Amino acid sequence: MKLKTNVTKLVGKVIVPGDKSISHRSIMLGAMAYGTTVVNNFLLAEDCLETVILFKTLGADIEVDSETATVTINGGGLQSLTQPNEDLYVGNSGTTMRLGLGVLSGVPFMTRFKGDESLSKRPMERVMAPLREMMAITFSEKGGDTPPIIMLGTSRLRGRTHKMTVASAQVKSAILLAGLSATGETVVEELEQTRNHTEQMIQQFGGELTVSDKTIRLIGPQVLTGTTVVVPGDISSAAYFIAAGVLVKDSEITLPNIGLNPTRTGILNVLESMGAQYKIKNKTEGSEPRGTIKVCSSDLKATTIEGNIIPTLIDELPIIALLATQADGKTIIKDAAELKVKETNRIDLTAEELNKMGAKVTPTEDGLIIEGPTPLKAAKVSSHGDHRLGMMLSVAALLVKDGDVELENVDSIRVSYPSFIEDLTNLVESK
Repeated sequence: MKLKTNVTKLVGKVIVPGDKSISHRSIMLGAMAYGTTVVNNFLLAEDCLETVILFKTLGADIEVDSETATVTINGGGLQSLTQPNEDLYVGNSGTTMRLGLGVLSGVPFMTRFKGDESLSKRPMERVMAPLREMMAITFSEKGGDTPPIIMLGTSRLRGRTHKMTVASAQVKSAILLAGLSATGETVVEELEQTRNHTEQMIQQFGGELTVSDKTIRLIGPQVLTGTTVVVPGDISSAAYFIAAGVLVKDSEITLPNIGLNPTRTGILNVLESMGAQYKIKNKTEGSEPRGTIKVCSSDLKATTIEGNIIPTLIDELPIIALLATQADGKTIIKDAAELKVKETNRIDLTAEELNKMGAKVTPTEDGLIIEGPTPLKAAKVSSHGDHRLGMMLSVAALLVKDGDVELENVDSIRVSYPSFIEDLTNLVESK
C-alpha cells in the first residue's frame, strides 16, 4: 500500500478506539463472573475479537453489538465453561493465549491453544512455568517454548509465591487470573511495576487483592460479580497520533477520552523530556483515569530512556524511535529486551525499517541508539506482520518530502486499530 507522504500540516480530532488491554480483560473477567457484564467502547479489533471467540468456544454467553461497540457477557462463573470440541485458535493475540492459559488452569479439562505463524514463535514457558507450580499441567506440544500449547487445568489449583524474572504484565496477569480459582494465597513479586489493569479490574468485579509497592497478594478461591466496564481510549494507539502531531510542522491534534492510567503514561514523560508540547484537559480521576490530550508540532531534543519507565511504554517504543530520528542529538533506549519477544523482534526490525528510510538507528542487545535529526526518504518498507511497526511506518511516511513510501503487510494494523490509516489520512485532508 502506498502511504501518504509530503504532508505539510495535520489538524483535527481523533476518537481513538477502546484500550486493547482493558478490552481483553473485560471479556475474561466477565466470563469468570456471575451475572451480567456490559462493556462499553470495546475495541472491535482482531486481537480482542479473538478473546471473544475463544470464550464463546468455551460456552460463554457473549453478545457483540458492532454498531455501538458494546459487549454483553451473561456469566455463569468459571465452572460454567465447558471443554471445547476444537482447538482454541487465537490468531496473533499473545494476550488471549497467555491470559487464557491463566484462566483455564483452574478448570478440570484439557484445551489446545494455537496461534498464527507469528504467535507460534513467541515464548510461552514464562507463563506455563508458574502455572505448573500452581498444579496445572501445561506444555508446548513441540516440546519447547512455543505454541501449540496444551493446558490440562485442575480444580485443585494451589496458590504460590512467584518472583517475576521478566517485567511482563501478561505473565503477572495470567498468574493472578489463576489465583482467583486457586486455594490459598497467590503472591506476585514484580521486577518493575507493569500495567495494572488486571489488578484494577479484579477489584471492579468484586474481587479482593492487596498491592504494596511491587508485590500483589490475592487469596483464593474468589467469586466475581458482573459489572459495567467503560473502556477508555487506548493511549498506546493515541501515541502514534501524538507523534504525528509533534513531528509534522504547523499541526494541532486533539485526542479525547484517552486512558491515563499511571502505569501506561510513560510516553507522556518521554515527550516532556524531549521538549514536546502537549496539554491534558478534562481529566477524570479513579482507577482508570482519562482525559483529552492536545498536541502540537514541536522541536525535539534527544533523551535517554531506561529503567522502570520502560514497562510503562513498551508498546510505544517503535514510535518513540521515530520521534528520536527527528530530535537533536543521540537518543538511547535501553533495558527494553522485552521488545524482542513482542509480535516481532521490535528492536531489530524498528532499526531495519527506519534505516531503509535514511534514519541512523543502531540496535543493541536491549534497545536502540538513534542519531538525529535525519531527513527521511522514500522506501519500500514492511510491518513484518506487527501492527505497531505498521502504525509507526505510516507516521514516518508523512515526513517524506519526495517519492513514495510503500508499506507491505499493512493489514497487520487491523489487529489493534482497523481504521488507523483512514483516521490518519483524515487529519491530512482537514488541513
